[in-house]
Amino acid sequence: MMRGAPAVVCSVGAMLGEGPCWSVADRMLWFVDIKRAQVHRFNPATDALESWAAPAQPGWILPVDDGTLMTGLDTGLHRFDPLGGTFDLIIEVEPDVPDNRLNDATVDQAGRLWFGSMDDKEAAPTGQVYRLDRGALARADIAPVTITNGPAFSPDGATLYHVDTLARTIHAFDVAPDGSLKGHRIFARIAPDDGYPDGPTVDSEGCLWIALFGGWGVRRYSPAGELLEFIRFPVANVTKVAFGGDDLRTAYTTTARKGLSPAALIEQPHAGDLFSFGVDVPGLAMTAISIGH
Repeated sequence: MMRGAPAVVCSVGAMLGEGPCWSVADRMLWFVDIKRAQVHRFNPATDALESWAAPAQPGWILPVDDGTLMTGLDTGLHRFDPLGGTFDLIIEVEPDVPDNRLNDATVDQAGRLWFGSMDDKEAAPTGQVYRLDRGALARADIAPVTITNGPAFSPDGATLYHVDTLARTIHAFDVAPDGSLKGHRIFARIAPDDGYPDGPTVDSEGCLWIALFGGWGVRRYSPAGELLEFIRFPVANVTKVAFGGDDLRTAYTTTARKGLSPAALIEQPHAGDLFSFGVDVPGLAMTAISIGH
């Protein structure tokens, strides 16, 4: 499936690179550095990187159907204006849980935003999954965990994948037309020696890509949960894949320096950088968040 080994396309040195999202409109890749509170935009046509300082830790950044951008900060959901570098609060999330932050997110085929929270100290099972449906925020029927990752959706939108990172477990749910969940089952488990499952992404064949934090790479699973591929990286902490390029056959991948010792950082000089590799099966274009009109 892979066409070429992962290679650095942008030297970022992110402490916790996350949330890559390909913008079809401007042919650029958005991503964040959570721990350095930065939003990044990478232009593969020019190799240029633009960066903005966020007022709090950003977990992700995604397109909205009115042409704007939305990002999840510690303080809630914000509109982000790259021209002015401003972050305007839309909805507070968990103001009563000050140790939580927002982590990972995606948009389903109906334009609903799904995102998770987590304990920033990575100790308490206070992480929840939420659904924003045209301005209405609701908690998804998923048991709380310490670190949420995902969700991700099958191409037909009928299956939701949710990652419980510390339990090294990937869950699957059936999705009803109204966004309610049922039919919970375990999709896959990651062995302790293989790292922690991080951000999930689905390609056009319905296969699930899972980045492995501390696992030196990315796995690709069939819709039935069969491990199909492992792509090894030269850095330990791989966080998430996003498919980009005009044909969606370039897998852009964020990584992290977080948790690495000084010795490990010497051995992994590209930890925290943005990588890419080619794939034969394209990904899926990110649906924009529908805010209703």
